[in-house]
Amino acid sequence: MLDNDSAIHPLFAGAPSTTEFKKLRKRIVRYTREAIEQYGMIEQGPRAPDAKPQKWLVCLSGGKDSYTLLAVLYELKWRGLLPVDLLACNLDQGQPGFPATVLPEFLQKMGVPHRIEYKDTYSVVMDKIPAGRTFCSLCSRLRRGNLYRVAREEGCSAVVLGHHRDDILETFFMNLFHGGRLATMPPKLLNEEGDLFVYRPLAHVSEVDCAKFARAMNYPIIPCDLCGSQDGLQRQQVKQLLDGWESNSPGRRQVMFRALMNARPSHLLDPNLFDFLGLERKNSDSSTNSDEIPVLR
Repeated sequence: MLDNDSAIHPLFAGAPSTTEFKKLRKRIVRYTREAIEQYGMIEQGPRAPDAKPQKWLVCLSGGKDSYTLLAVLYELKWRGLLPVDLLACNLDQGQPGFPATVLPEFLQKMGVPHRIEYKDTYSVVMDKIPAGRTFCSLCSRLRRGNLYRVAREEGCSAVVLGHHRDDILETFFMNLFHGGRLATMPPKLLNEEGDLFVYRPLAHVSEVDCAKFARAMNYPIIPCDLCGSQDGLQRQQVKQLLDGWESNSPGRRQVMFRALMNARPSHLLDPNLFDFLGLERKNSDSSTNSDEIPVLR
């Protein structure tokens, strides 16, 4: 990719000049570009000469991951590697004490087109979820529905989220342990209505790298008080489990992530993915060499 250390997008203004940070930035940008290309996030096919570019709604929570997402997408766009228009969007969900001015001021300062949408989903969640239960599922559904609406109103073809590699791994294990299925957050998804894509360009980027990047850039991080105030969440339990594995065997997370990209339906148990009933052995009489040692698969 194009790279010139003396040139930088405004979202990288004030970036550390250390070799360590430059390597971190290049790594995140490279992994993001790889995911965009590998999962076909840029729609292909003929377009009318006067057609507008594709437009993505980049969702910002104010956390480290969404800041990293926004910066890297603008880095790619600035370098001519991402031919889409970007619209940043924050959904203010009415949480008490939410610093509503932080993101608008930051985005205006950076010259980033944006839309701040206010929708009090906090009250709905507090009313519907019994005390002691986790808010995440309902909160997520309400947030997603409003983001889809905003994307349609703005003429966007995709809703872009800041989930990273570790989010994807944690979701896999949550589904495994609690949902009884092998599934996770896909890097590219078509919504149920079939009119919007959901992209996760940071799918190959580690949470550690996102944290290092946002901390080095001193972005104004907004914590999620609604979710973070709850103890004993399933996701936190899974995160602690993965942290333990990673501590005992560094690189374990990346190995497990590669496994998600190397599924073998014939070695699982789902008859909807592999035709076990139609599996037939070769006729031993027609074998050309009866002494041949069979290959283990």
